[in-house]
Amino acid sequence: MKHTYTVTGMTCNGCKSSVEDSLNKLDHVIHASVNLEQQEATIEMSKHIATTTLQNALSDKYTISEKNIFNTTSELKPENKTDLQQLFPLFLIFGYITIASVLLNIKPWSATDFMLDFMGLFYVVFSFFKLLDLKGFPESFKMYDPLAKVVPVYGWVYPFIEVVLGLMFLMRIQIPLALIVTLIILGITTIGVTKTLLDKKAIQCACLGTALKLPMTKATFIENSIMIVMAVIMLIKNYAS
Repeated sequence: MKHTYTVTGMTCNGCKSSVEDSLNKLDHVIHASVNLEQQEATIEMSKHIATTTLQNALSDKYTISEKNIFNTTSELKPENKTDLQQLFPLFLIFGYITIASVLLNIKPWSATDFMLDFMGLFYVVFSFFKLLDLKGFPESFKMYDPLAKVVPVYGWVYPFIEVVLGLMFLMRIQIPLALIVTLIILGITTIGVTKTLLDKKAIQCACLGTALKLPMTKATFIENSIMIVMAVIMLIKNYAS
């Protein structure tokens, strides 16, 4: 017999593999396959397996439930969105951060303070989305961040590093140190992003955590590059003065 289930909580191919491996290890499961885009698992089994048994086999991050057969025929097919449409939340957030930073420093205008506020707000806002799903973020982050792959705990502390850096920039505390740390962590991430783009891997960007499912695109590279350029400019200004 074959059954189809809805699985929530999957954000990347690593999640897909994890769910498949866990389900295939169960007794009476002949074969289990997962569709990441549809958030579904199709399980062929020799005898019926209770949904609770399937759930217990999975990590707390994932939730499996029986697919509602009454809605499957009437559901509309998911709309194929372009990268720009999928990245709209990212652009919207960037717009808000930019406008807020301009308004904070428009009278009198200060390019230096604008960049510091922009970087501070960037970190605070982006860390907020990562903290919404602290369990899911590390799994997605290590899919492309080189350091998170080698040191898994780095993925867990990364959102808190962003919070601290954001407060340091906004409160003007140890700015040179914050700039150096920014160059290091975003430099590492950008290397991973670049490799992912060159390899043409289809994974989700964890820049806004797992709450918003964003594709890994050139926009992610540009987002990191803007912060790196600002950090370099600020460091040059700091040591030149």
